[in-house]
Amino acid sequence: MGIILKNRQELDKMRAAGRIVHAVLDAVEAACLPGVTTAELNRIAAREIARAKARSAFLGYRPGGVPPYPAVLCTSINATVVHGIPRTDEILREGDIIGVDFACFKDDYCADAARTIAVGVISAPARALLAATRECLERAIRECHPGQRLGDVGHAIESCARSHGFSIVRDFVGHGIGRAMHEAPSVPNYGTPGLGLRLKPGMVIAIEPMVNVGRADVRVLSDGWTVVTADRSLSAHVEHTVAITDDGPRVLTAA
Repeated sequence: MGIILKNRQELDKMRAAGRIVHAVLDAVEAACLPGVTTAELNRIAAREIARAKARSAFLGYRPGGVPPYPAVLCTSINATVVHGIPRTDEILREGDIIGVDFACFKDDYCADAARTIAVGVISAPARALLAATRECLERAIRECHPGQRLGDVGHAIESCARSHGFSIVRDFVGHGIGRAMHEAPSVPNYGTPGLGLRLKPGMVIAIEPMVNVGRADVRVLSDGWTVVTADRSLSAHVEHTVAITDDGPRVLTAA
C-alpha cells in the first residue's frame, strides 16, 4: 500500500489520539520509581486507556512470525533497545533508565510515542545519552517541512548521535501512521541529505531515534520481541508522531 495523505479532519482525530498517548506516558513516567515493577507500569497504562475510551495498538499485535504482543506498553530497561515486555519480576532500580513506548487508537486513528525516563539519580553517561537522544528527535522534527526528504530526517538523527559519540540502531526504524499503526513509508534513523522520499503536506510519520552508547548492533531475544544491544551497552529510545503540514511540522503527540 502506498502513502496515505491525511486531511485536516483526519489530522485532528490523530491529534486527539496523540493527546491520550501523551497523557498515558505522563502517568507512566510519574510511576517510574525504584521498587516499581514494569507490570505495574503496564497496569497504569491499561487503566488510562480505559478512562480515555481508547484502544491499545500494541495488545495482541502480531506482525507475523512472532507471538501476539501481550501488553499495552513496551518497557525497555538499560540495554534493552525496544519492545521489552512488562513483567511482574522486573523491578526498577535506582539509576536505571527505562524506555516506555505506547500507542493507541481513538475514533479509528492511531498515535504513537515513546520516551526514555531516568529512575531516580542516574549516571552522567546515562544523562548524556538521554539528552542526546532527545536532541536527535528535535533535530529530525525540524526537518519535517514540505519539500524536504526522508534522507534529511534520518541524517539529522544520525549526525546528531555521532556528534555526541553515540551510535544509531539501523535494524529498526520509524514508520508512517494513520488508520493503521504501521503504514508507509519506513522512516530510517540514518540517511543522506537531499535523497529519499520527498515530504508532502498530509504525510504523518512516527520518528523514533534509538541511540546506543556502544555499538549499533542489536539482537532479538527468544521471546521474539525484546531487542537488546549486542554489547549490552545502554540504549535510549524516544518517539513522536509528526504531521507534515504547509505550516511546518505538527507534533501530534506533544502536550
